[in-house]
Amino acid sequence: MDTTDFDWNRTLREQLEWHWNHHLRPRFKGLTDDEYFWSPVPGAWNVRPRGHSTAPVQAGTGAFTIDYGFPEPVPSPFTTIAWRLGHVIVGVLAARTASHFGGPPASYESWEYAGTAAAALDQLDTQVEAWLTGVRGLSEAQLRTPVGEKEPYPEAPMADLVQHIHRELIHHLSEVCLLRDLYLHTHSTAESTEGTNR
Repeated sequence: MDTTDFDWNRTLREQLEWHWNHHLRPRFKGLTDDEYFWSPVPGAWNVRPRGHSTAPVQAGTGAFTIDYGFPEPVPSPFTTIAWRLGHVIVGVLAARTASHFGGPPASYESWEYAGTAAAALDQLDTQVEAWLTGVRGLSEAQLRTPVGEKEPYPEAPMADLVQHIHRELIHHLSEVCLLRDLYLHTHSTAESTEGTNR
């Protein structure tokens, strides 16, 4: 293969786009508010109405805050769909789009977290598209350019950051899919048991 004609940008984008379009986004259709906030174990970190959290840190500027702690407790708390989506939307996508592609400033502290599943999915769609639009505009020379002091590994090329963000998205959004499966099977089993006991 002649690597001089190889489209590295397209290959990097397809790492995420294929999973997003064919696996991840279709699995989020019909996400309910009950699933979004559902905690399968006590003490899970979540997105909560302001003033209802007992986490060490409650970040966010709107009516809802996200549970957080620094340093992170050991063991790490279990996290809900709402928390995982908040992490992906803000920490994985919006903050990086702000740092590298001129997006609006974004941080856990300044974000207005979604109080419904539909609003969270709207935020997710917007941030995925903003990230992919930024990546789409990178030349091969820019993909080879070090990311700089905005990232923990400033000497790493931009292509490494793109791969990292895509792995993070595939990883965390697959966890959301698994939690949806757990919710479905847990609640279906509970409802079936209730039905047989009537």
